[in-house]
Amino acid sequence: MYAQYFRWTGDREFAMELLPAAEAALRWIDEDGDLDGDGFVEYLSRSPRGIRNQGWKDSHDSIMHTDGRLAEPPIALSEVQAYVYLARVRMADVYRALGDDHRAEFLLAQAHELRRRYNEAFWVEEERYFAAALDGEKRQVRTVMSNPGHGLYCGIVDDEKATPLAKRLLAPDMFSGWGIRTLSKAAAAYNPMSYHNGSVWPHDNALIAAGLKRYGFARSTNRVATAIFDAAIQADYLRLPELFCGFTRRTPNRPVSYPVACSPQAWAAGSPYLMLQAMLGISAQAHRNVLAVHNPHLPTWLNTVEVRNLSIGDSKISLVFRREGEITSFSLLAREGSVRVVMEE
Repeated sequence: MYAQYFRWTGDREFAMELLPAAEAALRWIDEDGDLDGDGFVEYLSRSPRGIRNQGWKDSHDSIMHTDGRLAEPPIALSEVQAYVYLARVRMADVYRALGDDHRAEFLLAQAHELRRRYNEAFWVEEERYFAAALDGEKRQVRTVMSNPGHGLYCGIVDDEKATPLAKRLLAPDMFSGWGIRTLSKAAAAYNPMSYHNGSVWPHDNALIAAGLKRYGFARSTNRVATAIFDAAIQADYLRLPELFCGFTRRTPNRPVSYPVACSPQAWAAGSPYLMLQAMLGISAQAHRNVLAVHNPHLPTWLNTVEVRNLSIGDSKISLVFRREGEITSFSLLAREGSVRVVMEE
């Protein structure tokens, strides 16, 4: 978030103020997060009363092998390695903007090596999918889960592996019609009414949808976004809950509620904005005075989107996006400041 904030604001003073904290986080990744020095971040609870699983899926039974056995720690999660990769790439941008090219190049080299090793260690050729984790003995946790989908958002997935990953995320065992499940219907531990083993989480879907767009799967992004927006229409107050059950969609039914889901919940509340950003294809590099638009692609139910007073650094800009058939175009409505709008291929 530190680096992302900088990309939208270009606030060098703020970046310098928080740089020591960001550098401490990078040191923790290298020194404390990597328990055995293999280049991957693992977790392990040292207390018998501690949390067994320490990723976003923190249920005790959320990381299991294909036969239903719980994976033994220390555990290296697929999505955590992706987060580390993106953190290094984005921090390299910050360092370069602050004039430290040497540090930027070092972080990019680390990121590229992590990407190479990740695509070797986590890829499951038989499934044409990524393992959800490596267990304490470095065995792949081959149960098909949504976790590897976050790798698309972070950009750690090799291009040739992105297509099979994207196809499996939207296959019937993973895609419920209301969104992508946390766990495949074919898995031994699947339960559509569980917290992490078959339910649908809006924030999980938003990250995956944005990642699909990053790799060029615009229609798949729209399919996920449409499912989540349809679920929101059915929700009380049109407000997405933390999660809902993973039962297959049967028109005209509504999603089956998870009885104790938090609502409102911050992750879920932020999900529509990330999906909208992905559909519009907008990203900022305020330190270069640029707003980039990459392959905007609106779904069939959304013809026009106006974005007004979008702040990029010291500038503000207003844009309108319009869909005509399969083509989504955009035009400038207003601009305050000198920000440049760049169409990316």
